[in-house]
Amino acid sequence: MDHHNTHSVSVAGVIIDDQGRALLTQRRDNGHWEAPGGVLERDEDITAGLLREIREETGLEVEPVTLTGVYKNMARGIVALVFRCKVIGGHLTETDETRAFRWVTAEEVRELASEAFAIRVLDAMHHDQPPAIRHHDGTRLLGTPQLHE
Repeated sequence: MDHHNTHSVSVAGVIIDDQGRALLTQRRDNGHWEAPGGVLERDEDITAGLLREIREETGLEVEPVTLTGVYKNMARGIVALVFRCKVIGGHLTETDETRAFRWVTAEEVRELASEAFAIRVLDAMHHDQPPAIRHHDGTRLLGTPQLHE
């Protein structure tokens, strides 16, 4: 197998509150604002990985509501599965991976997150849309309308 042609799979949860705002976490390693998530472990199913990543990064217990998008980082070969989630327990807690949290509106998402990560949250905030399929270079969307147009 040519390992240069393999992909990694990540999961992220866009947690929506009763006011329709989304939870963003600020990463400790690079300061970026994103939805909580990370790479699936090889022996882990998708839902278990999603729940683990969110718990590790936020302290929250969530319930996945629906798949809202599939995103591929073309530069790094990472495929991300993003789910809209709701909180069912726990408390927001800073961790080794997360230094801050913000409940944000769609407009605030555009201001805080890079385009490639903002679109995941914005797609999840639209309840009436089928799951999106998008590609990006780690920062900007590729082959789809840009957020700021």
